[in-house]
Amino acid sequence: MSKEARRAPSSVARTLGLTVQFDNHLGRTLDLSGADTMSSDSLEGLDAFVAVVEAGGFAAAARRLAMTTSAVSKQVGRLEARLHARLLLRTTRRLALTEAGEVFLAHARRALAEQAAGREAVIELGAAPRGELRLAAPMSFGILHIAPAIAPFLAAYPEMRVEMVLDDRVQDLVAGGFDLAIRIGALGGSGSVVARRLASASGVLCASPAYLARRGTPRAPADLLEHETLLYAYGANPGEWRLDSPAGPASVAVAPRLTSNNSLALREAALAGAGVLRVPTFVVAADLHSGRLVRVLPEWRAPGLDVHAVFPERAYVPLKARAFVEFLQARLGDPPYWERSEQGPALR
Repeated sequence: MSKEARRAPSSVARTLGLTVQFDNHLGRTLDLSGADTMSSDSLEGLDAFVAVVEAGGFAAAARRLAMTTSAVSKQVGRLEARLHARLLLRTTRRLALTEAGEVFLAHARRALAEQAAGREAVIELGAAPRGELRLAAPMSFGILHIAPAIAPFLAAYPEMRVEMVLDDRVQDLVAGGFDLAIRIGALGGSGSVVARRLASASGVLCASPAYLARRGTPRAPADLLEHETLLYAYGANPGEWRLDSPAGPASVAVAPRLTSNNSLALREAALAGAGVLRVPTFVVAADLHSGRLVRVLPEWRAPGLDVHAVFPERAYVPLKARAFVEFLQARLGDPPYWERSEQGPALR
């Protein structure tokens, strides 16, 4: 058979939105278009099939599903019979997906996820948020602005629990089992996610009064070349500081004395007089308000950053995740409280 014939689907399965593909093992196409192919029990066996693949065998899948090995095997066998296609190659030493199995696996996972989401949506009708919320957030923003919000959130929703993972690297929401993540900056490279903008943060250059008294105050962006600088390692183009003013943009290639992947560590260094720091205002707003740090080149602005809540791509966002995002957005405000703090009100 030619490659073109092998690639050409013979029919389209309407059940589960499955496009028919050629099965190498069977040497024919999958016929999923018959009226008796998938009936009202079409979800039967999907969880068994997915569990066998993910667990690596029938016995491990049976333990995961609290079933007997023979029951799991029968469910997968009945699924294959309904599909008229073999999904798994079984030998005494190995278990492998056929080409049909590889195609069907993604659709099976999607169907099970939609089933779980539908069940959760029905359960949530008229219900209060409950259960565990697994949340990922950047280190500094999580410590400064999310951690203080968790206690009042839990007080408002007594049946909720929160597990928060702090890491400045982008987390895989699906692989990590996260309900949502808070991300700062551009969302490019975040994969398939649904995003909701929560707030914005301006960028600022700042230093301690003691440092400026010792080294002098920069008057123009080019003066930064003569100063000690403190650099956040995970920023976009970290070694190039781009600034904007009413007169136009400027760019300075800094040679930092200190580089760190954590902006709170850089803040501590700036407070100790180590140099000039470029950082989002949500990190240093309280210090600017108190005078522990002062703006450098105040007529110039570093690029701002958006704060987003992101969810795994799916049609239904769980109530517990929606409740937390709405609570956090209301707490941050518009404009967010760290942008207002320099004009007088203290940080919450």
